[in-house]
Amino acid sequence: MVLGVRGRVLPEGAERVVLFDGDRVTFDAVPNVEFVHDGGWLLPGLVDVHTHPGADYDIGVFDENLLRSHLLSHVHAGVAVVRTPGIVGGEVPSWVSEDHDLPRVIAGGPWLAPPGGFFAGLGREIVPEQLAATAVEVVRRSGAWCKLVVDWATGEGIDRKYEPTIAFDVIADVVRAVHAVGGRVAVHTQHPAGAEAAVLAGVDSLEHGMHLPQRMLATMAAQGTALVPTMTAFDQGLAHLQSVDPPTWMTRFMRTGAEAHPRLVAAAYEAGVTVLAGTDSIPYGNVAREVALLARSGLPGHVAVGAASWTARQYLGLDSITEGAPADIVAYDTDPTIDPGALAHPRRIVLKGHVVV
Repeated sequence: MVLGVRGRVLPEGAERVVLFDGDRVTFDAVPNVEFVHDGGWLLPGLVDVHTHPGADYDIGVFDENLLRSHLLSHVHAGVAVVRTPGIVGGEVPSWVSEDHDLPRVIAGGPWLAPPGGFFAGLGREIVPEQLAATAVEVVRRSGAWCKLVVDWATGEGIDRKYEPTIAFDVIADVVRAVHAVGGRVAVHTQHPAGAEAAVLAGVDSLEHGMHLPQRMLATMAAQGTALVPTMTAFDQGLAHLQSVDPPTWMTRFMRTGAEAHPRLVAAAYEAGVTVLAGTDSIPYGNVAREVALLARSGLPGHVAVGAASWTARQYLGLDSITEGAPADIVAYDTDPTIDPGALAHPRRIVLKGHVVV
């Protein structure tokens, strides 16, 4: 028996019958099809491009039981693919890819930061002279990505000067070395100078991008640097930042960045930058909220939804609902590109060719 779904396939919107040949999509007619969904709108499986499953931040450790629980939360929200740009344990265990109930994981290795440049114990502290070689090692082990922390909110000193914690020449060396072996570089940045250095060095994605100078957007668009604004994470913390009295330099800096973030996201879209949906927040499986915040920032519905579906899949090298594509589909009663709120209410979830919900 072959499983199949029928509905309007987004982003094109054409009515189609989609069949599953194991973990692959096919449109070839076959006998004995069992339709597990009929009608509505069909999206390529959702993507969260910035999430850190498995982390117990209260004690700063990685837990494999938590990892499975967090990944299952993603799946039940319709997320078929997650990218982990920085993981507390450093590597995703091999059993994750063997479990057909869990999403596809695109790994990014541990956070790479200079000594004192990130949360103690969460990443790997590497002296600048060894960052390029270490990044290449991480890419070879992860198969795709590495993650640099190029600026960090640690206090009133270097942060007040807006100086990156990794020099431009070092970032550029990392990018050249990683690109030479076919890998890609994600960068954590929340400061103007760090973001500018990362863009000029040619990194592949800016994670967060708070205080990113808008003059950098044209360069990002031209060279294909994506913006992952993690709107949910900033939105969750904004009320607290606004309530701090008296405010410190750091809370003012973070608050003004979070308040301006929606305008930055809208400007990035207008400039032609690829904007992708990453939550970087708890609870896991809240990508629908990220899409809603992107839409609220001014992205058209099809762009906001695509940031968590077909656009993100293309950026990560995965096909959508095409012949031979991975068999990841989420079905909805209403069109999420018109009503992004519908994304929180999947009617049917197919992951790797089998029905989850």
